[in-house]
Amino acid sequence: MEAPIRQANMELKAINSTTIIENRQEELQLTNTPKYERKPFIEANTNEVSLSHLKKDCIIPVFSKDNEKTIAHQEFIEIAQHCASKVFPHHTFTTPEVRVSHQIKGRVPSAIHKPAKELLEHEKTIYYERMAFIIQIPSITEHINGNDIALTLGGVRAYNQENLYSKKTFEKFKFFIGFQNMVCCNMCVASDGYAGELKVDGYESMKNKLLKILQSYNAEAHLKTMKQLGDHHLTEHQFAQIIGKARLYNFLPKKEKSSIPPLTLNDGQLSTVAKDYYQDESFCRNDEGDINLWRVYNLFTQANKSSYIDTFLDRNVNAFNFSKSLVKALNGDENYHWFLS
Repeated sequence: MEAPIRQANMELKAINSTTIIENRQEELQLTNTPKYERKPFIEANTNEVSLSHLKKDCIIPVFSKDNEKTIAHQEFIEIAQHCASKVFPHHTFTTPEVRVSHQIKGRVPSAIHKPAKELLEHEKTIYYERMAFIIQIPSITEHINGNDIALTLGGVRAYNQENLYSKKTFEKFKFFIGFQNMVCCNMCVASDGYAGELKVDGYESMKNKLLKILQSYNAEAHLKTMKQLGDHHLTEHQFAQIIGKARLYNFLPKKEKSSIPPLTLNDGQLSTVAKDYYQDESFCRNDEGDINLWRVYNLFTQANKSSYIDTFLDRNVNAFNFSKSLVKALNGDENYHWFLS
């Protein structure tokens, strides 16, 4: 069988004074065997659901003091799809991959006195407190440091960050555009393609803000920085130094801590990074014990998959910024050298 569809002839195209990556597809044949194993982009305590499930089976929370509805999870996803089609009109998109957590259960009024075990399906109500989704653009890909990566956008909605007991006000969302590593399905998100607290008061407000993020994202600069990570290496001693210092970081005096680039992975995730340094098939050390920063970065983003939905994207961006700071440290920048000293 021929190899799966591959992308070729990458070219740069300016959109609203911003460079994005666009490639022309060659005529290639499909194979029944996918090149990459499909893995979730986030794990933690999440489950995968369909967009149809959100539309048909879930209620929509309201602001209790005025009964105004919130922007539903599925509406957020559909608005993102609409905006992406505006910015990338000549490209195809994958079906949204949706992960949810913290199911909130309820029941219809007619079943108010029934024991829980006797409830019929039509008498139950549910919605999910937290939701994350990604939409991949497989026709926009690049090969970087030995891995294929595809342009990807997505977002997070977490009702626990809203005051649903009050009147309707601005609602908060997280949104990003970046790349997904096809080998491991890790997300690669840079700060200029990320809005960590997107406040909107309706559909039009959301559309305008999502379009602005998509159009201002500098994919060329993001790719260039990720490529540079592969040109810098850590010895086993340096890697061990970083892991040890990362465990000390949270206990530093506030004044000293403020001058050091933050690393927000928790102790359990740092243990995963240490384990995968030896055991990960794609991103482990080489035979001499050295490891390049592209692999270190992917060890961080792999460990970040255990984060809850509402902290996932912030930690992903932090992993990228921290990896960039290690490049500066290796080049002798004293402000970033604490983790290696």
